[in-house]
Amino acid sequence: MKLSPKRAAQWAWALTAWANHAFVTTVLVGLFPIFFNQYWAAGAGMPGTTSTFYLGLTNSGAAFFVMLIAPWLGALADRRGQKKLWFAIWTVVGALATGALALTSQSHWAWALILFGLGSIGFFAGSSFQDALIVQVAEGRETNRVSSLGFALGYLGGGLLFAFNVLMIKFAPWFHLASTAMAIRVAFVDVALWWIVFTLPMFRLVHEAAPTARHTGWRELWQTVRDVLRDRPVLNFLLAYWLYIDGIGTLQQMAADYALKLGFSSNVVMQAFLLVQFISFPCALLSGRLGDRIGAKRAIYIGLGVFLALTCYAYFMQTEFEFYILAGVVGTVQGGVQALSRSYFAHLIPRQRSGEYFGFYNMLAKFAAVLGPLAMGVVAIATGNQRLSILVLGLFFIGGALLLARVRDVDAAR
Repeated sequence: MKLSPKRAAQWAWALTAWANHAFVTTVLVGLFPIFFNQYWAAGAGMPGTTSTFYLGLTNSGAAFFVMLIAPWLGALADRRGQKKLWFAIWTVVGALATGALALTSQSHWAWALILFGLGSIGFFAGSSFQDALIVQVAEGRETNRVSSLGFALGYLGGGLLFAFNVLMIKFAPWFHLASTAMAIRVAFVDVALWWIVFTLPMFRLVHEAAPTARHTGWRELWQTVRDVLRDRPVLNFLLAYWLYIDGIGTLQQMAADYALKLGFSSNVVMQAFLLVQFISFPCALLSGRLGDRIGAKRAIYIGLGVFLALTCYAYFMQTEFEFYILAGVVGTVQGGVQALSRSYFAHLIPRQRSGEYFGFYNMLAKFAAVLGPLAMGVVAIATGNQRLSILVLGLFFIGGALLLARVRDVDAAR
């Protein structure tokens, strides 16, 4: 059955999540924390708490850089009609840095962190323009379903490639690879190729709004800042989102490191992440329907309540089986909270200025990602207790829910 141009554009936009989520699953939260601990850090004789600190610092540094540039680039892209261009630039940066990890020797742990940071910047910065483009393919109530489709395809595509990579790592001789380390290097390369190839349909099928101006400077950016500060629903939502997305993002980025420091095997960690991806796929799709039925805001509350419970659960977690339970429950809510937050914000903002506003949306997400991993790393190295570091996240879920209560309900685009 041939899709209408609008539906084809929605699927092409959602396919960008299928493409770049491979970086999240295989690199950001899957293989890199494991490989860094067991290969690069181990080769340098680095203590576990020190490697946690460096990993958290790198995650925070990448997020801080994106936080600084996202609003300005968003305004620039809106006025010049360049959201697709900048999305392409950051996709190439992220994919090339990821592929280059395969060439980094064991003695060059600092270079590994630099390339990992560049890959993260490519993903985070590109996501800002990916989010902004949703207003080109969806409007009104359909935004919940289209946003959820994006996250669902992201989890499915990322999960499928991660499953293939896990299989390749566990059974390297089947793939004519000499060692597990070589298999992990190949995994970095296949993520880079996957990322680029599945992004291509968007450039053909999604049409961008016309430029609104030729010049964008700091004066225009400051005007956007003032507009955001005067728009109470937008400002209140951004503050709420800033807090609760910190907990979700940090949990995604640091969970592998946390589990390894509790003594769980790397195989268990990878299998748990696979479980998250495949549970997240149908649950993200269902979240769009749940948002339509009870409202996006109420559905977000449910997700935050589950995350708060999981934070307490993780503190007391003792066995690998309990880690599987944690992963399974995370999979039921993480995609829904992310997808409905994006669609809820799209309802609040002026459509013709989506790049600017989503620049601030992603700026706050990255500012949260600066604080979360760094806070976990500091607590771990200051106390020598990995379990205490996870409790920090609960504060962000509570604070985010309280601030979200100050945001008015919206049912349609403005």
